[in-house]
Amino acid sequence: MPDPHDRYENPLAARYASEDMLRVFSANNRYRTWRRLWTALAEAQAELGLEIRREQVEEMRANVENIDYDRVAEHESALRHDVVAHIRAFAEVSPTAGPIIHLGATSCFVTDNADVILLRQALGIVRGRLARSLECLRDFANGHRSLPTLAYTHFQPAQLTTVGKRASLWAQDLLLDLEEVEHRLSRLRFRGAKGTTGTQASFLRLFDGDSAKVEELDRLVTEKMGFTERFRVTGQTYSRKQDEGVLQALSGIAQSTHKMSNDVRLLQRLGELEEPFGEKQVGSSAMPYKRNPMRSERIASLAKHVICEAQNGAWVHGTQWFERTLDDSANRRLSIPQSFLGVDAILILTVNVVDGLVVYPHVVRQTLQEELEFMASENLMMLAVRAGGDRQELHERIRDHAMEVTHARRTGAKGTSLLERLAGDPLFTAVKDRLEEVSDPAAYIGRSVEQVESFLRDEVTPAIDRVREAESAAGGGDGGSWDLRV
Repeated sequence: MPDPHDRYENPLAARYASEDMLRVFSANNRYRTWRRLWTALAEAQAELGLEIRREQVEEMRANVENIDYDRVAEHESALRHDVVAHIRAFAEVSPTAGPIIHLGATSCFVTDNADVILLRQALGIVRGRLARSLECLRDFANGHRSLPTLAYTHFQPAQLTTVGKRASLWAQDLLLDLEEVEHRLSRLRFRGAKGTTGTQASFLRLFDGDSAKVEELDRLVTEKMGFTERFRVTGQTYSRKQDEGVLQALSGIAQSTHKMSNDVRLLQRLGELEEPFGEKQVGSSAMPYKRNPMRSERIASLAKHVICEAQNGAWVHGTQWFERTLDDSANRRLSIPQSFLGVDAILILTVNVVDGLVVYPHVVRQTLQEELEFMASENLMMLAVRAGGDRQELHERIRDHAMEVTHARRTGAKGTSLLERLAGDPLFTAVKDRLEEVSDPAAYIGRSVEQVESFLRDEVTPAIDRVREAESAAGGGDGGSWDLRV
């Protein structure tokens, strides 16, 4: 036997994605779905009057999982056609039904319809992962909603926010992603029974020109496979714009989590928080003291891949010719599963990182205090104006002191703090006793606490509950799990 270590192994499958998502895109799931589609087609045709016996349909149903992959490979080696190879193998284990399998259908009846079913299953898992990520972010944001911290614009010190308010921004992005995924799930359209170029001509012949029966066949097969929405017009394939929309939704998740991972990595460098770090974890082979944010870095790394994969959907849709060309096939076999596997891994990591984030309030306060006096000086100026001072003169004096303090910090010179300098300045004598008042960080966080509380209560929690209810109604979801491996 060849050494398995001599073959390339996809790291998304080997290292990162969950068994749930791998199962969706497995050979068993895909080809059993093909057989379920052939069975549903035959059953619907029988119900509409074609000469298909109940025992033929039951024979097909009994052999949905009875797939001899070696036999399929033998057929495909000779025929050079994967769908026909599977038809032959299915007919061999269902000999009574063999003559009516795939009756009136084209290859895309099974390939495209199965792809939509797999998209639905995979989106269901992603929906659950997003809800779990939001659940962790909700708990983190709520727990730190009142902890003031320095906010940044352009990565330069700005005003204050709170640790929880910042986390709510991450949650806001993922909430938008969840809404997009829910939209894609609700709007997924089944291809149905459309025939070779989408005209249903073959089915019209089967039903002796009875257009109403052809329309009912299309509707029945759609219903039997659990869909309410179907494309009313197609070429040989359903519009690849549907794939493009799904890939863009996955790209959106990658964008949101990449942005969050950037923030976590920067804050870890500042020492304000830290992603989980195992007791025996090694940060560097050369530097034993290193505590690298490797999980957040992995999120960012995988996110780049998913974002780039989304371009495939646009190119595939934009470059199809007329009713279909086959230059979409190999691309979709790669881009769609890999995007889902990538997002699956990203969201598992996201839950792990957020659930284990460690905040260091001492460092947060220390960083804040270094900049707070500059922000407090504006409030001190307002108080001094109300005490009879000249706003322009006060502003100029604050500027002079601030420049000197900044220079002293950057050159290592000894000096007093800005507020101490202002307290000793005659222009601020009338308000020097109010320094403690203007130095309270809570006075600078605005409505951060109220914003976090209302956002979590009115938007995040209902979204989480909505997903749980949908999964419960579906009997546990579409293959996803709330118990995520790391």
